[in-house]
Amino acid sequence: MDQFLKEVEELVGVTEKSKDDDVEVHPYAHLEKSKVLQSARIFHDDKLVRERPRKCCTIIAQILYLHNNALNSKDISTNSNSTNYNALTPTEATELFFSATKLFVSPDPCLRRIVYLFLKEIQPLCDPSDVIIVTSCLTKDMTCDIPLYRANAIRVLVNIIDSAMLGAIERYMKQAIVDKDAMVRNAALVASSHLFEMCGDNATIVRRWIGEVQEAMMKQTNGNQRRGKENDMVQTNAIRLLCQMKGHDRLGMAKLVQQ
Repeated sequence: MDQFLKEVEELVGVTEKSKDDDVEVHPYAHLEKSKVLQSARIFHDDKLVRERPRKCCTIIAQILYLHNNALNSKDISTNSNSTNYNALTPTEATELFFSATKLFVSPDPCLRRIVYLFLKEIQPLCDPSDVIIVTSCLTKDMTCDIPLYRANAIRVLVNIIDSAMLGAIERYMKQAIVDKDAMVRNAALVASSHLFEMCGDNATIVRRWIGEVQEAMMKQTNGNQRRGKENDMVQTNAIRLLCQMKGHDRLGMAKLVQQ
């Protein structure tokens, strides 16, 4: 996430230096949460969202900076009584989460990319019963024509669905595992691996996808796809998922090694 924030800062061209010397100062070092939350109200204006996508990117980057700083402060703090007033409360996080979903009206690819990251990072602070409402937007992106959107939607969706919802999107996940785009296949395979580890109900559903996983692996093994880092990772992730599925099947594991 730090790398993505750096990219956004370069995009908006913000650089500050101390008046006393040449030491660089982070442009978001003096942010106030109240002002950032006030700025985030722009998310509710569809016209401004379409006309000023870079402004929305900057606001989301600021929120992510505050959130990341709060997490880092919590990890290194030795005083249990200390309070980080820039940390987002669950109520604030939930409101921002739903506000960010309104940014899907913008066709700007940079804004869409950071929205996916934002939803993924902020989701743990929100009430799961509230967050699951946004799955309709993400499911729609899973079936769109843009591979980047399909892959990112899968990465976010895997963090917010439960076993009941997994059954509803099973068809889309199976299609993504054998998608013609290597980025989408990778995202689907890694997401499936995470889902498998979450709980037994998820593992039962994911095991039904073994045919698609084997197909994804064999496509790479047979050399039908253009070689490259992404394609190599498809085979690696497919093998990893198959090992999880066949972990207690010694004969199945032996056949997998022979392949």
